[in-house]
Amino acid sequence: MDVVELAKYLYKKIEERQNDISAAISHGSVQSWEQYKMSVGEIRGLSFAKDEIKSLLERNVDDVEDFISS
Repeated sequence: MDVVELAKYLYKKIEERQNDISAAISHGSVQSWEQYKMSVGEIRGLSFAKDEIKSLLERNVDDVEDFISS
């Protein structure tokens, strides 16, 4: 597996985790204010990681959006 494929894999895993947390929040699965804050913080961290991976891919792939969605 080359670096670009690894970045794509990580991007998709991060996106899945971000979607899982968002779904839990929107479905009322969060039990406390502390858990809510922790979940939102994790989403923010995952979003930062996705942005960093995307910017790295932009240096190596012509159409990043198409590459990520494939």
